[in-house]
Amino acid sequence: MLGPTDEFPIHQIPQPISWPGSSDRNFYDRAYYNAHDRTGDIFLITGIGYYPNLGVKDAFVLARRGDTQTAVHLSDGIDSDRLNQHVLGYRVEVHEPLHKLRIVLEETDGIAVDLTWNGLFDVIQEQRHVLRSGTRVTLDAQRFAQVGSWAGYIAIDGEEIKVDPDVWIGSRDRSWGIRPIGEPEPAGRPAHPPFEGMWWLYVPMAFDDFAICLIIQEEPNGFRSLNDVTRIWRDGRVEQLGWPRVKIHYTSGTRIPTGATIEATAQDGSPVHFDVESKLPVPIHVGGGYGGDSDWLHGMWKGDKFTERLTYDMTDPAIVGRAGFGVIDHVGRAVCTEGGKSVEGWGLFEHGALGRHDPSGFADWLTVAP
Repeated sequence: MLGPTDEFPIHQIPQPISWPGSSDRNFYDRAYYNAHDRTGDIFLITGIGYYPNLGVKDAFVLARRGDTQTAVHLSDGIDSDRLNQHVLGYRVEVHEPLHKLRIVLEETDGIAVDLTWNGLFDVIQEQRHVLRSGTRVTLDAQRFAQVGSWAGYIAIDGEEIKVDPDVWIGSRDRSWGIRPIGEPEPAGRPAHPPFEGMWWLYVPMAFDDFAICLIIQEEPNGFRSLNDVTRIWRDGRVEQLGWPRVKIHYTSGTRIPTGATIEATAQDGSPVHFDVESKLPVPIHVGGGYGGDSDWLHGMWKGDKFTERLTYDMTDPAIVGRAGFGVIDHVGRAVCTEGGKSVEGWGLFEHGALGRHDPSGFADWLTVAP
């Protein structure tokens, strides 16, 4: 299946671009974006994904305002034109690769978006992320991340919200590789040893003179399987910030964090201290399609030209009860203290503590913070 991209010298293997190098059904190519105005009054998360071995492409918009979280889902059959990323009325226009792009959702079930992204710093290439279940690779992904500003508007049920680039900020990532997508696969032998949970922290933030991207994953016993903490300066310098020690501050009786304390180390050995706080939580497994979402899964075939809108009451005990079983994205504010000086930053604070995590005192899936 040849497509427009085959005109360009970008091939990696001797076959058309539309044919993945891997035959794994879980091969994916996805983009994620978030946007907020630093108040904690609104948080918008959106993304688009291509799943060529499943023949599916899809997109979503997830918006939280107050106690209401609204999701719009779009899905369709895949095509060979990867230069024009779109799913029905949703599209991503790349105006300047790695720096500037535009996201448009034409009015769909009362929601419309027209947002232009400008990177505030260069992109950060994250470490390759590989996980196994027994001998099988369940995740093999490459990502890059960036913090930036937004301009344009968001329309919700006739109300138009202006997005001012002097205020609106966010982060984005592009990732591709292999991860669980689509319909559940036949189980085969149960995982051995059994899956007991995971602990995850992801913090891309923009400050005046630099940006950071922190990504940490730990196993139930606290063993750190991924540690990637990068600072990028306006002049393009890239600095690793060592092996941070992290303390998550949880709301009593839950696993919903209010913030975190992070102790990192600059290349010269001096301490770099971050105090992070949540201004608004958005569980991305409630309408966002990420791990454990009972309403929407990325890559699942929903039929030709599928759209839907779902609305959630975030005070509903059934929704609150789902919070501990997935990852939560937060409007994030941070204060970085270094060399006796403190600076404020904004971006994303993403955390999930699923199942057992000995350092946090979580003995099983149901344990909560005291």
